[in-house]
Amino acid sequence: MFIKSLELKNYRNYKDLLIEFSEGTNILYGNNAQGKTNILEAIYVCATTKSHRGSKDREIINFNTEDAHICMRVERKSVVHKIDMHLKRSKTKGAAIDGLIVKKSSDLFGVVNVVFFSPEDLGIIKNGPAQRRRFIDLELCQLDKIYLHDLTSYNKVVNQRNNLLRQLSLNPSLKETLDVWDSQLVSYGRQVIAARRRFVRELNELIGPIHDKLSGQKESLKLIYEPNVDEEHFERALFERREKDIRTKTSTAGPHRDDINFVVNGIDIRRFGSQGQQRTAALSLKLAEIELVKSKINDTPVLLLDDVLSELDSHRQNYLLESIKDIQTVITCTGLDEFVNSHLDIHKVFKVVNGTLENAPDAGLHRNAVT
Repeated sequence: MFIKSLELKNYRNYKDLLIEFSEGTNILYGNNAQGKTNILEAIYVCATTKSHRGSKDREIINFNTEDAHICMRVERKSVVHKIDMHLKRSKTKGAAIDGLIVKKSSDLFGVVNVVFFSPEDLGIIKNGPAQRRRFIDLELCQLDKIYLHDLTSYNKVVNQRNNLLRQLSLNPSLKETLDVWDSQLVSYGRQVIAARRRFVRELNELIGPIHDKLSGQKESLKLIYEPNVDEEHFERALFERREKDIRTKTSTAGPHRDDINFVVNGIDIRRFGSQGQQRTAALSLKLAEIELVKSKINDTPVLLLDDVLSELDSHRQNYLLESIKDIQTVITCTGLDEFVNSHLDIHKVFKVVNGTLENAPDAGLHRNAVT
């Protein structure tokens, strides 16, 4: 699969933009704060309905307008699909696939599969568990619509249960209704836990050989899923923690508190790993994610690399660039130096200047079709 074109109107600092991509490697380069990442973000919004930054729709729309449009054309197994998205400052976004209005935004998941890699992902290991859960959820939601339904339903029930817990101090008689929410929480939560367990197991089958090569056969990496509570014990845990939940006014048991551990040669690198070990593990994780998506969809995802090469040493850079030759990639960077001596074929180069695209000079790249 590959993205053929992207059109933006009043999207962040883009008033009107049309960009046509190559099926291979596309580079967006320019100084910081010119709008390079905004293009990747728009692609990600079309694929997942959400900004990778966590931005709200009103924050994405150009300051001087009330709405914004994204139009993306994607070719998948020789069929071209058109995704239209209308972002509104004061209303829910609207979307259409091939001209047909999408009733639920979740219906967009799976039309195009993307893997996003940014400098923030290099901290996925050392940062808090919320970032690791988000990594799992964003990928699983693209691959599994049943998981998307279960997770969405679970999160709604957690919020409703927490609202009830906050009300109990004012109306203790509502305590009897906790059983209703607990039953739903267990039903959806068990499915979420089981799906995450499978996902981590499948990633482990791929990440080991990748990390072995990246570390020069010096390190062995294993992911360990750490559920807050196991499926079979979830219902009992809710009951045992009920009084604590009432006191703290929040739900303390369930997959919304899950985590993943990264173990290298038997050491927990979240706590004791060097920065180099953490970065190597994060890169291994993203490369394993790409391979897992390939196997699940029987196709290649689109890779979005947001200024990540500057954060990697030459060895990791070369390994990453060697690994992405067979998939469409859109790369943002401030300069082209890291590509001059690489063996990666560059198919299109775009210079981004203050929300516009300019002709890019020949930088001595292997194949440079300038747009």
